[in-house]
Amino acid sequence: MGILEKISEIEKEISRTQKNKATEYHLGLLKAKLAKYRAQLLEPSKSAGAKGEGFDVMKSGDARVALIGFPSVGKSTFLSLMTSTESEAASYEFTTLTCIPGVIEYKGANIQLLDLPGIIEGAAQGKGRGRQVIAVARTADVVIMMLDATKGEVQRELLEKELESVGIRLNRTKPNIYFKPKKGGGLSYNSTVPLTQCSEKLVQLILHEYKIFNAEVLFREDCTPDEFIDVIVGNRVYMPCLYVYNKVDQISIEEVDRLARRPHSVVISCGMKLNLDYLLETLWEYLALICIYTKKRGERPNFAEAIIMRRGASVEHVCHRIHRTLASQFKYALVWGTSTKYSPQRVGLTHVMEHEDVIQVVKK
Repeated sequence: MGILEKISEIEKEISRTQKNKATEYHLGLLKAKLAKYRAQLLEPSKSAGAKGEGFDVMKSGDARVALIGFPSVGKSTFLSLMTSTESEAASYEFTTLTCIPGVIEYKGANIQLLDLPGIIEGAAQGKGRGRQVIAVARTADVVIMMLDATKGEVQRELLEKELESVGIRLNRTKPNIYFKPKKGGGLSYNSTVPLTQCSEKLVQLILHEYKIFNAEVLFREDCTPDEFIDVIVGNRVYMPCLYVYNKVDQISIEEVDRLARRPHSVVISCGMKLNLDYLLETLWEYLALICIYTKKRGERPNFAEAIIMRRGASVEHVCHRIHRTLASQFKYALVWGTSTKYSPQRVGLTHVMEHEDVIQVVKK
């Protein structure tokens, strides 16, 4: 029996099994097996075949956004509208067959936008180049999931399921579980909160499935068996996702209102160029980018060129971005902006910068 058959057998058994107190251990074991088989499925085969056309694109710019969705939802039209790159757009499916990069210039930042080929159901198993598409999506900072507003919720559910099965967790944070395999000493199991979904016996059964018999486990939050399995596997990617509903000019205003009020959702129309500026604003928030301006002593700040950093960046990060030797020669910095109590404030390397702050670095 091949891996795909084993996966479908386990999935059928999970859907058949009634959820109650008596079956929680059985379900936990099935989920652990399922995660193990899926991981095997995603591993590249040992025998390297003939090299095909290169698929991934070199990372460039200040951030990377992957555009995924079913065929013919308007991804290529969106790329052509947002960037100067022309991606072939047509009303038939699978117009785009490789990864096409474009650059969005916004607030002084260069955001790399990747138009990926349409995903179809079963992509995680490799259908329709699905595995390569999903592998590229894993390298992005934010995923834009392009959906057809006329198709209801079907597309969103199918895409979430495909991404979930290859270890991409959308709009979720990493489970707060400390896990460390050891050489001996058995299982050390503790929790700082009352657990309602994972018991010591279940944790032990899941670890045994992965041939782990000695480990330290500490739950710092009430997690599900699935989240515990994610921690053991360790290759999960947690990333923000924007659900973008295209073609809203073809549905009723009540339906548009309902979709727009959903969490992490934006409604647009590429055909009529509706709401694209709001989408860019929201994307900027999800990327958590900030602009920082520099200033030389006795001169006005340079507002023409901004240094693009991630939210939470310190003065030290800014110094490294300006020049790699600057941090070692650093004496102090003067900062103007919302991160300071008064302007200018004299700060050290650990001071956290905020959007549109101005910095002047003084060397020793």
